[in-house]
Amino acid sequence: MTENDQNKPENENPDDETVAVATTGGGRAEEGERTPAPAPHPRPEPVVSPWNEPVVEEFRANGGRVGGVFEGGDLLLLTTTGARSGREHTTPLGFLRIDGRVYVVGSAGGSPRHPDWYRNLLAHPMALVEMSNDDSHEAVAVPVEGAERDRVFQEIVRREPGFGEYQEQVERRLPVVELQRSDLSGPAEVDNLADKLFQIHAWLRGQLVHVRREAELYLAGRESAGAAHPMGLNLRIRQHCLAFCESLHFHHTSEDTAFPQLAEGFPHLREPVERLIREHRAVDRLRGELEGLLTGLETADPVRFMAELDRLTEELQAHLEFEEGALIPTLAEIPFPPPGPAQ
Repeated sequence: MTENDQNKPENENPDDETVAVATTGGGRAEEGERTPAPAPHPRPEPVVSPWNEPVVEEFRANGGRVGGVFEGGDLLLLTTTGARSGREHTTPLGFLRIDGRVYVVGSAGGSPRHPDWYRNLLAHPMALVEMSNDDSHEAVAVPVEGAERDRVFQEIVRREPGFGEYQEQVERRLPVVELQRSDLSGPAEVDNLADKLFQIHAWLRGQLVHVRREAELYLAGRESAGAAHPMGLNLRIRQHCLAFCESLHFHHTSEDTAFPQLAEGFPHLREPVERLIREHRAVDRLRGELEGLLTGLETADPVRFMAELDRLTEELQAHLEFEEGALIPTLAEIPFPPPGPAQ
C-alpha cells in the first residue's frame, strides 16, 4: 500500500509550498525560511484536508483499521508542524516496518514535488504518530541518506512495487523517512509536577547525548574514509539537533508562562524563578547559535558545531540542576495532571 495522496492535488497545504527542501541523496539542507516552534498556548486542532478527513475519522474510530482501498494495509496518521505557518497538519500515510524500524516514503503519488508533510518535517522534526491499537507517540523524523537509503528503498520496493513505479515517474529521489520513537523517560508513573519535570529534563538530557553520539560517529566515519579535514554534517545530526532545540524552546516558553503564577502561589520561589527566567534567555541565545550552524549541512564546520554543543550542554546542565534543586520539593506537592474545576 502506498501513501494516501496519489490522486489529490500536489500541495495539500498551500501556505507551506515555498519552504526550502533538503535532498536525501546529498545530505544538504538548502537555506529557506524557518519559523520557531509554535507557541504552546493556544493549540488548535490539527488541519486535515477534506480529501483525508474520512480516512482520519475511520482510522480513529476503528483503532487504526481502515476499509476500502486501504483495507489490510499498514496505515498511520502523521501530524506535522507547518514549516512556514506553524499550524499542525495531520496526514494518513502507508508505512513499512523494516528491522523493527518504521519508515514512510515521500512519493506524493508520483508528483515531481516533495509532499508538504516532508517539507514540514525538515523544518520541524518532531511529529505525532498515531498507529493501530491506540498507539500514539512522538517521533523524531530522520530522512535516510546515501547507501542506507538505497538499501531500505530497495526493500520497500520489494514489498510494495508501487513505490518503484513512482520513482520511475520522477527525477527527484523519493525521500525515505524513519520515524524514530521519542517517548519521555523518567518516572514510569507521573503523579505530580515534580515527576513531570523529571520526565522532560530526562528527555532533554537524552537528546543532547544522542546528538553528540551521532556527531562523533559521523566524524569518525569521515576520518576513516580518509578525509583529512572532514566538513559538513548529515541530516541525522540535523534532525535530532533541531528536535532538541525546538523542544527546549517550547519547554522554556511554557515555563516562562507558568513560572510567574507559580511564584505568586509560593512566594519563597520568587527569587529562583526570576533567576530561571533570566537563564532561559541565555540558554535560548546558545540554542539559536547552535541551530544557526545547521542552515547549510555541507558547509557546516563540525569542530565548531561540537564546541557549540559542548557550550550549550554545560550551560543547560547547570540550569536544569538548579531548577530541579529549587523547584522539586514544591512541585512534588502539586498533583499532575492538575485537578479539574470544582463542581
